[in-house]
Amino acid sequence: MKTLIKKKTTISDKDNLILICDKKSNLKSFDFSKSELSFIVKQQKDKKEIININQYNRMIFVVTPKKEKNANQHQENCRMLGDQLQGSLKDKKSVLIVDIKVNQREVLAITEGMALANYTFTTHKTEEKPNKLETIYLCKNANKKDIDELQNIIDSVYLTRDLVNEPFSHLTAKDLANAAKIAGKNSGFKTTIFSKKKIESLKMGGLLAVNKGSIDEPTFSIMEWKPKKAKNKKPIILVGKGIVYDTGGLSLKPTPNSMDLMKTDMGGAGTVIGAMHAIAANKTPIYVIALVPATDNRPSGNAYAPGDVIYMHDGTSVEVLNTDAEGRLVLADALSFAKKYKPELVIDLATLTGAAAYSVGHFGIVSMHEGAEKEHANLRKIGEQTHERLAEMPFWSDYDELIKSDVADIKNLGGPFGGAITAGKFLAHFADYPWIHLDIAGPTFTKAKYGYRGKGATGMGVRLLYQFIKNRV
Repeated sequence: MKTLIKKKTTISDKDNLILICDKKSNLKSFDFSKSELSFIVKQQKDKKEIININQYNRMIFVVTPKKEKNANQHQENCRMLGDQLQGSLKDKKSVLIVDIKVNQREVLAITEGMALANYTFTTHKTEEKPNKLETIYLCKNANKKDIDELQNIIDSVYLTRDLVNEPFSHLTAKDLANAAKIAGKNSGFKTTIFSKKKIESLKMGGLLAVNKGSIDEPTFSIMEWKPKKAKNKKPIILVGKGIVYDTGGLSLKPTPNSMDLMKTDMGGAGTVIGAMHAIAANKTPIYVIALVPATDNRPSGNAYAPGDVIYMHDGTSVEVLNTDAEGRLVLADALSFAKKYKPELVIDLATLTGAAAYSVGHFGIVSMHEGAEKEHANLRKIGEQTHERLAEMPFWSDYDELIKSDVADIKNLGGPFGGAITAGKFLAHFADYPWIHLDIAGPTFTKAKYGYRGKGATGMGVRLLYQFIKNRV
């Protein structure tokens, strides 16, 4: 279900209200009784950020965001207030936010938190229905341009969450490619999909090797957003890992707490599709291309095996020591393919390693980079603003030694330590341009509710990428 964000210029006595204010705000025009006003004053003195007034025919929430010295933390606090408010309003059809304080940034952050928290995935539920909250209205000071932008961002995060939450039974590599095509039609970017025959002609040995154990064919999707007045001639390229289901291949995963969650292994692809949707829908004047290599990874009589040597799109020979280290193989072909565009910058996103997830949990994104120090610093800054934060790993040359092979150019496993880093080093071999690697294995999917990110697919990374691209103008 879509959560709508709209502007409303009038207030009725039946509107559920959220009043954004401070202790000095005049609330007398909202028909509070003396006892209600007294209660509000007392609660504000006790530093209550959300004060609930039940007037029977409607709910009123007086919201007084606490002051924070750190502007980024203040914005995140406002989003979390939105999450709390949504929990109290999910059974209501609509709510009107009134900006008494005249602080549009706070209002937008609270709205963002509410809308993101309102997401539910009930596609395969026969009885459970989505939350009843359909519309969040913004009053008076709301800017239509800001509302439209936020609506497109929310829709894009919902899109990513839907893709990541969808089980493999309903999302094969072809389905994922088709979802990218539909997203392009809805938002304005162009989509080209390569079939297995085309992938074979391009000698994408990594993607083809991982696909050998599957009964479904792989796809390679190219999404292109090239506005007429783009501010960059060379594109920024986003690459997303599209392993729609990962058994580990012949290096079979254990089922509990591992294989049972592997429908989420296309989280990088889902994030990239969502980001492209936001970029195009908001008519961002930046030339962006996204690449998504997609397949499932399964064991069969024809599956690639530990000890195999495969040849990648750029001719590099790779010794496969573990078929569960498959994501880096499909990404490597995409990173090699990206060279043809002579990109300004490439950012790849992948649910790549358990090591990254164990390093930072679901609280942040593990990052590495080469030749993109300034770009990474800017991305990290945006991460603090969106609270989709980067945890940078060391990328010393010492780690290069760990992926050298005795029988091929490199191997796809680096050893018992620094797993997230050696996976990054493997990818770096195929990038000869400014490059940033984001390992989103931790935050892509959570088993317990994580604030406004909810439970299940979080969509983390969409807002980060959109704001990063937007701020390049």
